[in-house]
Amino acid sequence: MFLPISKPDMEQRGIHQLDFILVTGDAYVDHPSFGAAIIARVLEREGFTVGIIAQPDWRNHDDIMKLGIPRHAFLVTGGNIDSMVNHYSVTKKRRKEDVYTPGNVAGKRPDRATIVYGNLIRQAFGDVPIIIGGIEASLRRMGHYDYWSDQVRRSILLDSQADLLLYGMAEKSIVQVGQALESGIHIKDITFVKGTCYRGTNLEGVYDKIILPTFKNIKTSKEAYAKSFLLQSQNTDAITGKTLVETYGDREYIVQLPPQAPLTESAFDSIYGLNYERTYHPSYEVLGGISAIKEVKFSIISNRGCYGACNFCALTFHQGRVMQARSPKSIIREAESFVEDKDFKGYIHDVGGPTANFRKPSCQKQLKYGVCKEKQCLFPEKCENLDVDHTEYVEILRKLRSIPKVKKVFVRSGIRFDYLMYDKDPTFFNELCEHHISGQLKVAPEHVDHEALSYMGKPDHAIYERFTKRYENKNEALEKKQFLVPYLMSSHPGSTLQSAIKLALYLRDIGHQPQQVQDFYPTPATASTTMYYTGLDPRTMKPVFVPKKAKEKAMQRALIQYKKPQNYELVKEALLLAGREDLIGFDRDCLIRPRQNSDKSRQNQHQPHSVPKQTKDGLAKKDRPKSNVKSHIKNNSKGQTKTGPKQKRKTIRNVHKKKK
Repeated sequence: MFLPISKPDMEQRGIHQLDFILVTGDAYVDHPSFGAAIIARVLEREGFTVGIIAQPDWRNHDDIMKLGIPRHAFLVTGGNIDSMVNHYSVTKKRRKEDVYTPGNVAGKRPDRATIVYGNLIRQAFGDVPIIIGGIEASLRRMGHYDYWSDQVRRSILLDSQADLLLYGMAEKSIVQVGQALESGIHIKDITFVKGTCYRGTNLEGVYDKIILPTFKNIKTSKEAYAKSFLLQSQNTDAITGKTLVETYGDREYIVQLPPQAPLTESAFDSIYGLNYERTYHPSYEVLGGISAIKEVKFSIISNRGCYGACNFCALTFHQGRVMQARSPKSIIREAESFVEDKDFKGYIHDVGGPTANFRKPSCQKQLKYGVCKEKQCLFPEKCENLDVDHTEYVEILRKLRSIPKVKKVFVRSGIRFDYLMYDKDPTFFNELCEHHISGQLKVAPEHVDHEALSYMGKPDHAIYERFTKRYENKNEALEKKQFLVPYLMSSHPGSTLQSAIKLALYLRDIGHQPQQVQDFYPTPATASTTMYYTGLDPRTMKPVFVPKKAKEKAMQRALIQYKKPQNYELVKEALLLAGREDLIGFDRDCLIRPRQNSDKSRQNQHQPHSVPKQTKDGLAKKDRPKSNVKSHIKNNSKGQTKTGPKQKRKTIRNVHKKKK
């Protein structure tokens, strides 16, 4: 049964007043891939009553008041995706669709949804407790650079007028907060739950703390901002993390308590085994349904966290670097429930998480001492303590394949190819290629240039080269036509025009033309965003080149898709600017060919008027051979359906050689 979304729903269940009312920027989808559904069901399991207000109209108080006032608190989330990322492309253009809204209609949630909803509730209900959470709140818990306004904004806890912020995956935190409220503790006095941030007017009773640079300092000094980010990134582990304090004015503080401990396997199993309806609320059916459910309805989340720690990824701040995994039994049980669904066609779309082939903590030391503050597991090279093992994941995939009525099990979430290459046992690689790819395997090398990769925190390109060769050989042996689709990123801090040209040359050599290219998107709480804003690498405090100008970013993106006709002028300009005129020509190694019209003015500038005009083959018109070239081409092209420009140029050169 779905949770109440209206007063009649409450009356049907005999509920006079709800304990919690959850306000979300997404439509109501009762599926464990949606954070709001998990939090609501976890509270329900603990005996609390929860109602859902999904995508309320923020221009008046009607929707926000429709379930009345909660006994304990309003819970507010912007949704599964940050509302600003949901609304705007990296070029800050408004998106036309929202897959988390019925019928994909855009504009059903406000910009900065968590802030708007929080203020709306405060206006309507006064001093009612407000608790915010989800990805939007989690990544803005301290002062942060905001790409869309190009300024440093203060903690979202202040701007939303909320009382408490739950960061990370908040199942444990919300239960502890709920129990505290149930016992009669005032929301202002809940300053002891890990995984939360609260507003304080003094620091009495705050122990073992790190005082971050003040908000005033990070707003005016980029060095201070970079230092603050580094301190925050070093305190995301439950074992080693300290309490962090950010100061606003004389007597206002944001206090971040250390992270919650990772879920145990049994706790993880329990959360994903709750009584979800596993689809969207039926009221959306007439509006076109919710597209976001399509890929996840028959997918299985098997893990959380990621120790890959790419610099442009916010997972370190949100889920942490310690891997958490469900038991094989829990995963198999969920897959077996798919068979009973009338919409199941026999295909499990994915089994994974942030990184599909991570199943356990990276090393045993991590369990006792926490993650390393100054060292990463896979960058710049594999840590000697890294435990590489796909055994359990292989067994899970085998059991899933053996379930009656399951035709195919795909692995579509990220595969960490460097981790795979470090595994001396080829079993997972072999079975991945043989059973779990739907024609294309998506991987994320991101770039080929060493400098760019180092600023991304990604492995050296040579590892990817070895992986592609192994993948090609294996599929050839299996007689399967399965391709690699590399995710590539342009304009990341540290990526110069020369870096982009290297990537273009690599794509030329492998004969790949990406259909889509992702410009680096500066979202809050990542090392890469810190580099983008400050021009400093927070790890070393050394300057880093940052492509910021729209033209420069457009050139880098165009180079990756240099074959597209609409990119010609940008590619040409980039090559000339980088001093790579050698890549403009008719040679097979060139990226683009000269265009007579577009080159006319440049030729006139560089050539005296007395010099005869050049033809495409490089010969002055008066020096060209007198042979009947058209006839020669015609004779040589008998039996061919078409003689293209390449064949004509080749024929002209051959005629010239014979004449000499």
